[in-house]
Amino acid sequence: MRISIWPGAEHPFAEVLSMARHAADTGWDGVWFADHFMPNDEDDTGPILECGSVVAALGAVVPRVRIGTLVYGNTYRHPAVVANMAATVDHISGGRFILGVGAGWQVNEHREYGIALPPRTELIDRFGEAVQVMLGLLREPRTTVRGKYYDVAEAVCEPKPLQSPLPLMIGAKGEQRMLGIVAKYADMWNAWGLPSVIKHKSDVLDRFCAEAGRDSKAISRTAQALVSVDAPIPDDLGATPVIGGSRAKLADAIAEYREIGLDELIVPDELLGAGAAKLAAMDTILELVRG
Repeated sequence: MRISIWPGAEHPFAEVLSMARHAADTGWDGVWFADHFMPNDEDDTGPILECGSVVAALGAVVPRVRIGTLVYGNTYRHPAVVANMAATVDHISGGRFILGVGAGWQVNEHREYGIALPPRTELIDRFGEAVQVMLGLLREPRTTVRGKYYDVAEAVCEPKPLQSPLPLMIGAKGEQRMLGIVAKYADMWNAWGLPSVIKHKSDVLDRFCAEAGRDSKAISRTAQALVSVDAPIPDDLGATPVIGGSRAKLADAIAEYREIGLDELIVPDELLGAGAAKLAAMDTILELVRG
């Protein structure tokens, strides 16, 4: 099972870079970064780094690890622009980029920036068309998609990514339609959840793959939960999934993820402390995963 770190976008870039370099130096597999512009809180004035700029910077200066977006919101950028950004970051990183995408959801960002957030049905319809645009531009000489929401005609994207193909990850939890889009188009799937939730969603994805005539093993399964290392789990996290507390409980949770066939566990840094303590917590997690 692969293990990756997810630095919070609220941190100064120097701190993000420190975590990413530590991950690269100590044997982690990847670094992920979220695509948001402001906190999803009543107080929306906290700092948030822009995702595309950060992954390009990390790709240029951090060696070895895979670097990905978790996940680009489809409503924020035209999918043809995203495809060009992804291909460029793949070149910057030497072929280590993973393009993670999702339908989009955070209300305050759309409201404040004047970006339309469509009703759920349209949101998913748009996303399905956008994935076709991105995959076509990244993998075909020319791409035509005559959709209801996106209309590209004999479009080019050059240079193509160094990877052939550049992996497409879709973040999705919806069992009616979104996991069906994952089954049809994705190389990787991502969702928040404890092992039992991820197992259930993965089984649903398997059924969609069968309906689409696709080998479910072709889609890598990734998931995340907050991780507490040698510290009590806070009681104010609401429905956010969290694992750990004691080292033994964390080891048990990691084993459960492995048992359900998870390919990659992604660790948000929110509960890992600060400074040297955070890097030490990363070392403990890595030791438990590697056994």
